[in-house]
Amino acid sequence: MKPKTILLAAAVTLPIVCSRASAQVCGNGVFLGQLSANPFLADSTANKFGAFGSPYSSVSIHNSFGAFGNPYSAASVSNPYTTSAPKIIAADGQYLGRLSANPYDPDSISNPYGKYGSPYSPTSINNPYSQYGSPYSPISPKNPYATQAPILCGDDE
Repeated sequence: MKPKTILLAAAVTLPIVCSRASAQVCGNGVFLGQLSANPFLADSTANKFGAFGSPYSSVSIHNSFGAFGNPYSAASVSNPYTTSAPKIIAADGQYLGRLSANPYDPDSISNPYGKYGSPYSPTSINNPYSQYGSPYSPISPKNPYATQAPILCGDDE
């Protein structure tokens, strides 16, 4: 009976510890949650009831009046002219570019010719055959069941 109890306790506490540890990866930046299609993950940007997916939260990329969702903010994901959008960092520590609407920024995932926006690049979340863009990979933001999705780190404004 005890091995099952220990295993259950580890399964419950492991995601909580991992989300706190992922916030430390941002260093001096602002932790903006996990870039994930999983609406049930607490730190997911797809969770409309969580701090990082709510359109009313100050640390949400979906808040059109906040620093990270406002189309006029320098740190926003929706500003087509910014070069300081939030960074995307995979669970394995790989830098995956910036979550930006700027198609000319070399680090933007919206740049189809850049390293992080090309559908052929191995480090692009737009490549459905890479571990970072596959809908079946456990570390991909496109997997709706992923629990180790990449995190977003915003620069302080």
